[in-house]
Amino acid sequence: MVFGRHKTRMPTQAEALTGRSEATAVPDRHLVNGHPLRPPFPDGMETAVFAMGCFWGAERLFWQAEGVFATAVGYAGGLTPNPTYHEVCSGRTGHAEVVLVVFDPRRISYQALLAIFWESHDPTQGMRQGNDTGTQYRSAIYATSDAQSQAALGSRDAYQAQLRAAAHGQITTEIGGLEKFFYAEDYHQQYLAQNPGGYCGLKGTGVACPVGLAAG
Repeated sequence: MVFGRHKTRMPTQAEALTGRSEATAVPDRHLVNGHPLRPPFPDGMETAVFAMGCFWGAERLFWQAEGVFATAVGYAGGLTPNPTYHEVCSGRTGHAEVVLVVFDPRRISYQALLAIFWESHDPTQGMRQGNDTGTQYRSAIYATSDAQSQAALGSRDAYQAQLRAAAHGQITTEIGGLEKFFYAEDYHQQYLAQNPGGYCGLKGTGVACPVGLAAG
């Protein structure tokens, strides 16, 4: 089968690109706040990983949130180690474009991050987000702990009830544990700070997240 730019079927292991052993080089510091982009992070920080379409606009949403220490864009949920952006776009790595969120749980809760996630994109579109089509644009939550997994599943059920009441479709968001986060190339990091007029792509559903998710 020929894989195209708008691939909407996940590749099998046999179809996936082989990738490489070397990690992608990224800047040492966050362009907006100057905090480290790679671990180790300060004591007490936690990490979360979200996919909600094009990672440029998603990253900006989270770096603007009070209590978020740092953000970085990258790839997760796929098969190819250390993929390039070109490889992810081919549809032959299985990765989603994701945002790594490093946050201080004393200042912002994981539930509050989930509220940002659900309210800022349409989680019912399968392998696309708006006009962006392909496996890399799917909605996903990759939990970094059992507590995050349970919170993500509970938030999905609560938000689905709200969507159903508003006559929206079924949530297609992939929810699972984070196996590996691969940093994207340096020119993608904090892209909308480097290019203020750049493409964002996030529109949301117009349905507010349940009140309980926004607390904290």
